[in-house]
Amino acid sequence: MDEAQPPPATDAYLDACLNGLGHAEAERYRGYNKHDALNSPLLTASTLGNRWLRLAMIQAVMRAPLNLRPLLGVKKSTNAKGLSLFTRAYLSLHENRAPAPRGPWLEKAGECLHALEEHALTGSGYSGACWGYPYDWQDAGFFAPRGMANCVVTCFVSRAFLHAYEVTGETRYLDTAASACDFLRRDLTVLHDSEDMLCLSYAPVPMTWVVMDTSALAGVVLAKVARHLDSQELRDDARRLLHYVVDKQTPYGAWYYSHPPSGSHITHDNYHTGFILDAILDYSEASGDDRFMESYRTGLEFYADRLFLANGAPKWMHDKDFPHDIHGAAQGILSFARAGSLHPDYLRLAEKIADWTLLHLYDEASGRFFYQVGRFRSKRFTLMRWCNGWMTWALASLASARRSEDGRAR
Repeated sequence: MDEAQPPPATDAYLDACLNGLGHAEAERYRGYNKHDALNSPLLTASTLGNRWLRLAMIQAVMRAPLNLRPLLGVKKSTNAKGLSLFTRAYLSLHENRAPAPRGPWLEKAGECLHALEEHALTGSGYSGACWGYPYDWQDAGFFAPRGMANCVVTCFVSRAFLHAYEVTGETRYLDTAASACDFLRRDLTVLHDSEDMLCLSYAPVPMTWVVMDTSALAGVVLAKVARHLDSQELRDDARRLLHYVVDKQTPYGAWYYSHPPSGSHITHDNYHTGFILDAILDYSEASGDDRFMESYRTGLEFYADRLFLANGAPKWMHDKDFPHDIHGAAQGILSFARAGSLHPDYLRLAEKIADWTLLHLYDEASGRFFYQVGRFRSKRFTLMRWCNGWMTWALASLASARRSEDGRAR
């Protein structure tokens, strides 16, 4: 096939991806967010600055069966993590030579990256490029006001810049990711530091709370930048970060959300498990170091067996089926599409999850993906980053994995 001619768009997953991106573009990537309740002037005033009231307000809006945000005066906003997900969807489509009915994918990725550069918190007292959420956020372990950078958002955005560099070769994208490494290594609280292991905090504030996936995500960014810059210092820190996370794996292949496990009511949940698994695989590919791959394989088996139902529906936690969350579905598609290179059964599982999602959490007419399927009722509203951001990247990745499998079959 002539490489200048894209393949025909006959893939239902690809069609849904393009449709979902069309909705996001029409909304200019703006939307509601899962934890944005404190963007309501009414709720913010009602909390009186109290930690527990802030947490209660966020949880109440997040758990409500209807989307209360418009009634509470919460405005739609642009989320940096969401932009990073759309960027990666566009880059994956470009790599896959997918039809581009609304303009070149690389151009659209560039627009998102430009917006991310404008959203960067560089110059706000941080050591390097970094990003946070567009709302005040109270979690069980800390309070992050709007405009405070954090590890997770910075890592996802950095991965988008690294992906762009690997596709285009434009060094300014690598420079941005390298700058983010300065934030990760200098500004986050060090929660554990030994010769073999390193653990970093979620946010750049004094804290003792360990969120397991943060160090894994940071380790991958460092490993990928280390490969491109040939930095042994970054390579060593990346290995120590992943070692800390792998060391906390249970004998049956799972990870708790926090360490110690008593730090959170969340036990072995769906998408954070997927984050860690993808991070181990990404680290191995970036570094050439496969010492953690046995942990990856054990974790992948637990993920497939204990965090998804037979019909492809994502479980909420290993011991709790509902709600079936769109983010869990998207993460499963991403993780198992990647794992399909190890065994084709995992790619089939990614397809099964995608089939379930398109049947239960997708509206073809509008291009919207929906939030959750509950035991008794569903939440059929869209949180832009949580729903369309994650699913468009997941489906673009699935289309790429299927194309790669077809190539291997030939």
